[in-house]
Amino acid sequence: MHGSTYHGSRACIVVTGLGILLGLFSFGTPCFAQSQEHHPALFRALDNLSSERMLADITMLSSPSFNGRQTGTVNDARSATWIIQRFHESGLSPANAGLDPFMPSGPDLGVPSGLMTTTVTTSTIAPDPVLRISSGSDSLIQQLGTDYLPILDSPSAEVRGPVIFVGYGIVDATHGIDDYTGVDTTNAVVLFLRGAPTYYKGTVSHADKVRFARQKGAIGYLTATGPTLSSYESRRGVTGKPGAFYGLSPRSDTIPGAWISTGLALQILAAPDQAQPSRLQALQEQLNRSPATQSINTGRYASLDWQTRLEEGVLMNVLALLPGSDPQKTHEVLVIGAHRDHFGRQAGLLFPGADDNASGTAVMLEVARAMANSKVRSKRTVLFVSFSGEEQGLIGSRLFLQRSVMPIGSTRAMINIDHAGIGNGRLTVGVTGLDKSLAVEAGQTAGLTDKLDLYGFFPGGDHVPFKEVGVPTITVVSGGVHPHFHQPTDSADTVNPEILHSVARYVLALTWQLANTE
Repeated sequence: MHGSTYHGSRACIVVTGLGILLGLFSFGTPCFAQSQEHHPALFRALDNLSSERMLADITMLSSPSFNGRQTGTVNDARSATWIIQRFHESGLSPANAGLDPFMPSGPDLGVPSGLMTTTVTTSTIAPDPVLRISSGSDSLIQQLGTDYLPILDSPSAEVRGPVIFVGYGIVDATHGIDDYTGVDTTNAVVLFLRGAPTYYKGTVSHADKVRFARQKGAIGYLTATGPTLSSYESRRGVTGKPGAFYGLSPRSDTIPGAWISTGLALQILAAPDQAQPSRLQALQEQLNRSPATQSINTGRYASLDWQTRLEEGVLMNVLALLPGSDPQKTHEVLVIGAHRDHFGRQAGLLFPGADDNASGTAVMLEVARAMANSKVRSKRTVLFVSFSGEEQGLIGSRLFLQRSVMPIGSTRAMINIDHAGIGNGRLTVGVTGLDKSLAVEAGQTAGLTDKLDLYGFFPGGDHVPFKEVGVPTITVVSGGVHPHFHQPTDSADTVNPEILHSVARYVLALTWQLANTE
């Protein structure tokens, strides 16, 4: 920000491919503090947080009005407009001011709040996709959403082939693994487990596994969570149900695929002479012990049949800036982010995305409102960002960093809020690049010390690109099991207002502390 000093106003940023427009807005001023006795404004702000208001925001965002907020759709644009409106309702009003000097100048597009946009391709599975599993005259009955769901960016499918189990689907000569050894997968539909063996030290993505399958001649794939969960999967409450998921494979290097339930995978792998379909668990346990191949022809056939629609659209990040008050620190920025995008309507099913992540968005809006209506400003500048594209490979947060709204070196930390409305009442806090004592102190200020579970890096989320470029990050997630994760059942009536309130108190205390600490 090149040492710019702000006095008595707030601002929102408009970023387009042509430049950046900064329109200033008049705010109240927040207090950033640690002690109730010496900093009453902070505790008034904490007391003024409203779980009812947050729940109302979640209910609105997850309603059919926004149709699941899929990135790049008209619903994404409408949700961005709604976020802008909510910032205005928090007390923002236009002020007569010019462009901020640290921002590149751009055309006055007449946009009253901050937008950062880019073109994206949206992928939608048409209603009534079909997956059939058969063996001779025998056919396994499947239910969409319960037993299977096409990978959301899978190409259109009209394939049939034998189902070949290929373990975790990994080919890694460095670590001595080739799960395709001993089987011919030419013109086959391969079945591989999600994740990796417990001993595996390499890295492998879903897109890698799809690429391996295509290189081995497969014409389609099925993937499933194994019956034996990893410690991380157990802690996160992973179930055997398929969920909405983008494979993120390059379109030139992919094949049709579906996520199937653990139960269906067990049935596919069941040996004819077994009373219970337990062979898959035995195979997974062997895979977790050694790299020896466990791949087999299941004796089943799979038919995959659906249509995928591709459309060009516009991703929209919304940004709102609260300038700092200290001339020595106002060029330093604290980014508070939450993604608002979800999966839209896929295969005829609506994915409301209440917990993921209308909840985090509502917390961000409530914290911004509390700060905007406070009477004392922070020393550092605080930038609130409503990201889109998180579910499609963190497109929005990567775009934010690529556009360089401010010098990366001036970004002191990034707080990411995700999945903030369901769980066991505890808060999972992942910290990178900062002393964890800061996170503990914020918990003390918010009265939540006994509810914090502190970790290091938390995998997945819009904080990841910030960590990759060296920005310290803190991720805040409501702890415990999230049973509706990436499911059509992720609706507002499942959200716990008390958990929302705890997350908002913690994020507000943390934000105020980081915006003022030496």
